[in-house]
Amino acid sequence: MSYPLLSKIDKPADIRHLSRSELKQLAGELREYLVQSVSRTGGHLSSNLGTVELTIALHHVFHTPDDRLVWDVGHQSYPHKILTGRRDAMAKLKQLGGISGFPRREESEYDTFGTGHSSTSISAALGMAQGAQIKGEARKAVAIIGDGAMTAGMVFEAMNNAGVPHAGKMPNVLVVLNDNDMSISPPVGALNRHLARLMSGRFYTAAREGAKQVLRNAPPLFELAKKLEEHAKGLVVPATIFEEFGFNYVGPIDGHDLDSLIPTLENLRDLEGPQFLHVVTKKGYGYKLAENDPIAYHGPGKFDPAVGLVKAAPVQPAKPTFTQVFGQWLCDMAAADQRLVAITPAMREGSGMVEFHQKFPGRYFDVGIAEQHAVTFAGGLACEGLKPVVAIYSTFLQRGYDQLIHDVAIQNLPVVFALDRAGIVGADGATHMGAFDIAFVRCIPNMSLLAPADEAETRQALSAAYAQSHPVAVRYPRGTGAGVPVPSSLAPMPWGQGEVRRQTACTVAGQRVAILAFGTLLHPALAAAEALDATVANMRFIKPLDVALVKQLAAEHDLIVTVEEGCVQGGAGSAVAETLAAAGIAKQLLILGLPDQFVEHGDPAKLLSLCGLDAAGIEQSVRTRLAATAQT
Repeated sequence: MSYPLLSKIDKPADIRHLSRSELKQLAGELREYLVQSVSRTGGHLSSNLGTVELTIALHHVFHTPDDRLVWDVGHQSYPHKILTGRRDAMAKLKQLGGISGFPRREESEYDTFGTGHSSTSISAALGMAQGAQIKGEARKAVAIIGDGAMTAGMVFEAMNNAGVPHAGKMPNVLVVLNDNDMSISPPVGALNRHLARLMSGRFYTAAREGAKQVLRNAPPLFELAKKLEEHAKGLVVPATIFEEFGFNYVGPIDGHDLDSLIPTLENLRDLEGPQFLHVVTKKGYGYKLAENDPIAYHGPGKFDPAVGLVKAAPVQPAKPTFTQVFGQWLCDMAAADQRLVAITPAMREGSGMVEFHQKFPGRYFDVGIAEQHAVTFAGGLACEGLKPVVAIYSTFLQRGYDQLIHDVAIQNLPVVFALDRAGIVGADGATHMGAFDIAFVRCIPNMSLLAPADEAETRQALSAAYAQSHPVAVRYPRGTGAGVPVPSSLAPMPWGQGEVRRQTACTVAGQRVAILAFGTLLHPALAAAEALDATVANMRFIKPLDVALVKQLAAEHDLIVTVEEGCVQGGAGSAVAETLAAAGIAKQLLILGLPDQFVEHGDPAKLLSLCGLDAAGIEQSVRTRLAATAQT
């Protein structure tokens, strides 16, 4: 493909001298480049196609990187990456050693704030705006946030703070709401273009502020004028709750119309105080296949742009993913127990809840991107005798940690947390890596935590968790497992009991090894044990830990090895160490888990290998310890 204009753009300054017609040409080339690039690597597509013009307009109007752009979540940051010197780097998007799929401060000076989770942009941009004022620097901070992210309470906390003057000054922050959940018909678009220019212009602002100063001397007239203004604006724009927070609201305007975007942004750039621009875009814009099915093209794998995503004839997969195992269990348990209700914070597809939603719509709750609310909402349901199941990614539960302790655990409410994406997640990298749930769950009183080893155990673990009268979390990874057939029954696994999967035949003193595996790392542990002739225990329960089994293995072996796909600090290995210490058992202990660093994006199998958690890595770590022990 040929990109005569885009190929000359290496930094945002290169687009600031372009004419309006050239900017439109650039938008076309950038959109085509996005389709071609993502089709070869996979990644987020629909959301990025929808923000091409907005990205160009922002970099054209604002003097980045001196002016700060903060992209919420970052799903829509590919055009930004391409225009900021990373066009060629898109060939290794989300691959080991390549660029991230999200903004990262370490990657570029134009990535002013690292993102990956939702609803953080306004808080960050506000901090940057206040920082500029404290330092006496005249620069702007812009937060670009999607309509879905507006459901998080953190957004409203930030806007509430932004509308309050600090040391007599209002922060110069602009919030751009990228609303892609509706369309603008041409007449409405044309009308709003005119209104946006009028409402964002200096004359309108000066006249409004001047009138307010005059009317403040006559309070009854001032209140009447405020009501008249609110009523008049309500006739032509959406209800402006944002103005109640102290923002000057402008919009909605067509986010694909550079002739509207650029002058409006130029006006807002020159205004003082918090500004709010409502921009309407269309997901997948400019690529008809993505426009017609934005969900399918949200995060596609590799595909042929000329053909699009090929929907193959449905076939029974060789083995289900852990997410699918959960989804099927959820439907089966709901059919067996009318008390079951399921909750997701805007992750219906990702958490495998589509079929449940279709079959049990009255018991399905999508609370939006509001993880804190999801946890406490589940607690409220449990108080009424229902059995809530919260399907949530491991990293997203971090956002509801206070609620997990304060609203669920302290009250000992029977809520089941299905923790998807536990451990290494691959392409999404550090922001989505489920490394910490073992450590932050096992320290909470009243809570239990299960780590099933395969698909069959995942179903049994969920049933065991559901049968309890206290809060329980079940962690499982992304993708598929060992391919163990999943039973159709809802029978739970024995509560609090691990099992020995392999028994060593070694009788040589100092060489008897027992590997305690937590979760799906049981299978590489078994492979390593064959080479080591080691005992292997499938622990299954992190809390309550099978203390009797730990003591038994410690009595029979010289070296205890724990293996987990989670952080070592405070993890399952720590639980074993605490158990041995409490029992006064002095035993050699080797704790294997994720390193004390954030694991980057890349192929999951490769990342596990780099962390020493594949069969070869486990074997090598054990042999190294045995050799070191033999020398002492």
